[in-house]
Amino acid sequence: MDGNDVGTGGKCPVMHGGLTESGNSVTSWWPKSLNLDILSQHDLKTNPMGPDFNYRQEFEKLDVEALKDDLRALMKDSQEWWPADWGSYVGMFARVAWHAAGSYRLADGRGGGGTGNQRFAPLNSWPDNVNTDKGRRLLWPIKKKYGNKISWADLMILSGTIAYEVAGLKTFGFGFGREDIWHPEKDVYWGAEKEWLAASDNRYDDVADPATMENPLAAVQMGLIYVNPEGVNGQPDPQKTAEQVRETFKRMAMDDEETAALTAGGHTIGKCHGNGLAENLSPDPEAAGPEYQGIGWMNTKGRSIGRDTVVSGIEGAWTSNPTQWDMGWFDMLFGHEWELKKSPAGAWQWMPVDIKEEDMPADVEDPSMKTMPIMTDADMAMKVDPAYNAICQKFMADPAYFADTFARAWFKLTHRDLGPKSRYLGPDVPAEDLIWQDPIPAGPTGYDVGAVKAKIAESGLSLAEMISTAWDSARTYRGSDMRGGANGARIRLAPQKDWEANEPERLAKVLSVLEPIAAATSASLADVIVLAGNLGVEQAAKAAGHTLELPFAPGRGDATDEMTDAESFEPLEPLADGFRNWMKQDYVVSAEELMLDRAQLMGLTAPEMVVLFGGMRAMGTNHGGTAHGVFTETAGALTNDVFVNLVDMGYTWVPTGGGLYEIRDRRTGEVKWTATRMDLVFGSNSILRAYAEVYAQDDNAEKFVADFAKAWTKVMNADRFDLK
Repeated sequence: MDGNDVGTGGKCPVMHGGLTESGNSVTSWWPKSLNLDILSQHDLKTNPMGPDFNYRQEFEKLDVEALKDDLRALMKDSQEWWPADWGSYVGMFARVAWHAAGSYRLADGRGGGGTGNQRFAPLNSWPDNVNTDKGRRLLWPIKKKYGNKISWADLMILSGTIAYEVAGLKTFGFGFGREDIWHPEKDVYWGAEKEWLAASDNRYDDVADPATMENPLAAVQMGLIYVNPEGVNGQPDPQKTAEQVRETFKRMAMDDEETAALTAGGHTIGKCHGNGLAENLSPDPEAAGPEYQGIGWMNTKGRSIGRDTVVSGIEGAWTSNPTQWDMGWFDMLFGHEWELKKSPAGAWQWMPVDIKEEDMPADVEDPSMKTMPIMTDADMAMKVDPAYNAICQKFMADPAYFADTFARAWFKLTHRDLGPKSRYLGPDVPAEDLIWQDPIPAGPTGYDVGAVKAKIAESGLSLAEMISTAWDSARTYRGSDMRGGANGARIRLAPQKDWEANEPERLAKVLSVLEPIAAATSASLADVIVLAGNLGVEQAAKAAGHTLELPFAPGRGDATDEMTDAESFEPLEPLADGFRNWMKQDYVVSAEELMLDRAQLMGLTAPEMVVLFGGMRAMGTNHGGTAHGVFTETAGALTNDVFVNLVDMGYTWVPTGGGLYEIRDRRTGEVKWTATRMDLVFGSNSILRAYAEVYAQDDNAEKFVADFAKAWTKVMNADRFDLK
C-alpha cells in the first residue's frame, strides 16, 4: 500500500480505496438501485453503549446543579489553546447550541439538536458550522467528568442556554432527554448540490419567490443553517434577504415575532469572525489529516485565535457589550445609518456611517482598543422589512417583553425536535404547556378492554375499515422529531380528518361508529381506534388459521382543537403510503423511495417494513379498496400468500402502462392479479426479495404472523413514550 510489494504475488492485500470515503460501495455500479441503508443507519452495532444502556435511568444519577455550575465556570474560563473573545465563551456556546438546533426543519422533522448529530459529517464540516468543533472540544472535560449521565446532545444544547443565563438573560427553562446517535446520518437529504455554498438558484423554482424552495429543505444554500449573511446568493439586498429569512424560519416552525426575537437576541452576544482569508484555513474537520485530530479551519497564516479567527468571513461584533444580555443590538441597528463595506476576508457587511468611539465594541484581545461594529444583511432585514421593523419597535418599547419572547423562542428552537413534554427530563422543565409541544391529556386506563373489543366486534365495521383507520392514525408518527402517531386521536381533527390519504368519507363513517363506543365505555377514542385495528388484525389471523391476541396498553388521550396547531400538522400529511398502495400524485421520487422515507420516519427496520407490506396487502387494506398487489385468493386473511405468489416463477409480470402491471399465469396467459411498481419492487430488489423469500417459505407461515404482530404493535405504540 505504501509502494512496496506486500503479500502473495507482490500485491497489496487490502482493496485500494475500499475502506475510505473515496472507495465505491457495491451499489455504486448501479446508481438507480434502491438503497435501503436509511433503514439501518442507527443499527445497534454502531452503538458502543450496548442494548441494555438506558439514558433516562443514567440521567437520574446526574447532579444537574453541579453540571450547570461547571458550565457557568467554563463560560469565563478562557483556555490557552483556544482563548475566549473578551475572556468569555458565551458567544461560542450560544452558537454551538444554535447551530445544533438550527438544522431542524418542519417538513420531515429531520435535523435539529436532539441526537448530537453535530459531531458527525456532514454537519461537523458545514461551512456554517466553522469552529463549532472548538466548542465541542471545550466541552469535553465536562462530558468526561459526567460521562454516561449526560449525552452530548443534551450537553451541547444546555451549554447555549447556560451561556445566555451567564450573559444575563432569564431563560425559560430546559428539558434534558436527548439521546446520542453514533453514526453519521448520511441518508438525510440536505440538497442536491455537489459543492458547499453553491448558488441557491437550484433550490428554487424561482429564487425571487422563497416559497418555491425545494421541500423538505429549509436553508437557502448547501452548508448553511438559515440564510446567507451577505445576502441572497451573497449579494446584499436587505428586503430580498428578509423574504428568505421569513420563509426559512417558517420552515423551522417560527413566526415573524419569533424570527425577529431570535435574530436580535442571537446577535446580542458574540461576534462575526473574518479577519483573514478563508483560503488560508486548513481543511474542515472531516477532510483534515490525522495530525489535526478532528479539528478544522485553522488559520495556517496566522495564530488562528483571537483577532486572527476566520469563520463567516464577516468581521465584527453587533453590540457595544457583546458578552452581556441587553438592548444593544436595537440601539446599534436603529441608532445609526449603515453602509456596505467589505471585511478583511472580502465578505459584504454593513458598517455604521458614523459612530462615537464609546459606542464601539472593544477588541477581543485588547480592551483598550476599539473596533467597528457590523450588521449582516439578515440584521438589516429587520430594519428594512416593514413587518419585522414593527416587531422590533414593539420590542424596543418593552425590553422585558423582548427578553421573554426571545427566551421562549430560544426554548422552542432548542426543544422543537425533542418531542412531547412527557419526554423532558430534569428539574427545569417549564410547567406551562406550549401548543408546539402537541400536548395530549392523560387517557383513562381503568376501563374493561374486553368489553370495548366486544362492542367493536358487534359494530358491523369491516376488517379493512378497522385496520386502515388504526394504521392511518398511527402512521403519522415521525421518529425524527417525535411528532404524530395514534396518541391524541388527532385523525378526527383538522387538518388530518380531511387528508386525501385518510379517505375522509370512510374515516367519517368509522369514527361515527367508534366515538359512541368510546363514550359508552369510558375509553379514549385514541385507544378505541387502536383496539379496533388490533381486533381487525386478530380476525385476519384467525381467518388464516392462527390464534393471535395482540398486546395492548390503555392510556392514550384525546387531544382537542385547542391543543392542536393545525398549521404545523400540515407537513405531516402523507403524500404517499406504500403500505396501503397509494400515491397522491406522480413525483420525481419513486414510490419505493417514498416508502423507505416513510418507513424510516416511523422507526421501522427493513424486515419490519417488508412484513407489514405483505400483511397489509393480504388483509385487503389498500387505499380506496384497489386490488393492486393483493396476490391472494383469500383477501382479508393474514397469510403469507402475497410473498408466496410474488416470488413464484409460475407467473410473468407485464407492464400495462401508467405504472401498472398484470401478473399472468405463465402457462395459460390468464391474468391473475394486477400490481403497481411498489408491489413488484419486493420481488425485483435483491435485498427485499431475500426478506420476501424468508416469509414465503412453507415453514414460516407462523413466523410471518408473529413478525407482523410485533411490527404492527410497534407502529401502534411508537408514540407511547410512557411505555419506554
